[in-house]
Amino acid sequence: MSLIEDLGREEQKQNVPVVHVGDEAQVHYLIKEGEKERIQIFQGTIISISGRGVARTITVRKTVQGEGVERIFPIHSPRVKDVVVSKHGRVRRSKLYYLRDRVGKGTRVQELVGAKARRSRALAQAVRKAAAEEKTEATAPEETVEV
Repeated sequence: MSLIEDLGREEQKQNVPVVHVGDEAQVHYLIKEGEKERIQIFQGTIISISGRGVARTITVRKTVQGEGVERIFPIHSPRVKDVVVSKHGRVRRSKLYYLRDRVGKGTRVQELVGAKARRSRALAQAVRKAAAEEKTEATAPEETVEV
């Protein structure tokens, strides 16, 4: 293992959301305005996932007043509070850059339903449950034994 990977492992989040390209997601992002901080929700389609480890990012695209808006979010950033998947998309590509050239109904991604969607949701729940158990084990006080 390299030193950079070790440092990255210390800094990354424990409960990383399970997202895939084509999913419709809400990204809860912490923004600072003067002295105040608030959470802003950016909702759109995940068109790409890149990087690995602590450098993993997702690109989310939405249309606002007829203009396409894309934002790149680092998954492990402390500013990204949560990523909530509302729909699972059925896609056959790893990058959906072709959506940039489409307008109107052409930008829709077919929803994944049935057994594959349930499997994807079950996987996401299992990952969240394992992360929660790991977190509780890490915060549990150690028992001392007196002899």
